[in-house]
Amino acid sequence: MARLYDSRKRILITGGAGFLGSHLTDRLLEQGHEVLCADNLFTGTKRNIEHLHANPRFEFIRHDVTFPLYVEVDEIYNLACPASPVHYKHDPVQTTKTSVHGAINMLGLAKRLNCKIFQASTSEVYGDPFIHPQTEDYWGNVNPIGPRSCYDEGKRCAETLFFDYHRQHDLNIKVARIFNTYGPRMHHADGRVVSNFIVQALAGKSITIYGDGSQTRSFCYVDDLVEGFIRLMATDDDVTGPVNLGNPGEFTIKELAEKVIEMTGSKSRLIFEDLPTDDPKQRQPDISLARSTLDWEPTVRLEEGLQKTIAYFETVMPQLEVG
Repeated sequence: MARLYDSRKRILITGGAGFLGSHLTDRLLEQGHEVLCADNLFTGTKRNIEHLHANPRFEFIRHDVTFPLYVEVDEIYNLACPASPVHYKHDPVQTTKTSVHGAINMLGLAKRLNCKIFQASTSEVYGDPFIHPQTEDYWGNVNPIGPRSCYDEGKRCAETLFFDYHRQHDLNIKVARIFNTYGPRMHHADGRVVSNFIVQALAGKSITIYGDGSQTRSFCYVDDLVEGFIRLMATDDDVTGPVNLGNPGEFTIKELAEKVIEMTGSKSRLIFEDLPTDDPKQRQPDISLARSTLDWEPTVRLEEGLQKTIAYFETVMPQLEVG
């Protein structure tokens, strides 16, 4: 069980209408806190938070974190940034600005309020890694001028800013490196393998695999990840991270596609296309630090998480245009 906060707090979540942000909002409201959700709705949607508008402890503001935000809160979770290649490549300059200017603005707010701030970083800071699994002390293998650099380097720079604010201003920071996460409320067109495969399978379309399908990923169910967020935020001030949060269970992309076809009962076939530039061949977290520091590890098995995610897409698919 997550450790509860000592008392009710007013908590800002940037990117709060997104996939992860909306689930985190749910959990914090369940714990009795007030949540201020800020989102510019570039990838987040009002549908993810529409069930919360009647809650008197929930407030939504439409705001882009590349501009300063002047609010009074006790804690900040900085989740704002498009996190899938389809979305962050759409406007790479804005993606970098969201990571870098957004971090500066939220860190400035945290400094003014003298409050704790959480950064949702990413396993993409490891790039196409030379070590496997990835540990927090690995500096990564990232192409600084490639088509994914806006996200990879933007998040790396955001980590730099967080630790510089910590060293220079004694700011209380928490940095989590998030590995592949899935679950209900994923954007149907975000280009991630879990949502792609499920949407294609339910529509009876061919399932597209980039490369030969031998590249591996580790898939963490969203409830497990949110639990990790809350546990990291509740740690003592001397725990800054970065901490890997993800599921160490490793699967090939082809195995995932076959599992989705089996669980949906689809007759979809697999088709193979060229691997995108700089797409990592392996991605698996070493979560030893999370186990020892947070007493955390994932509990939701892939089949259980996929079942819930498939059920979600079966519900929303009639409302979506499947390309």
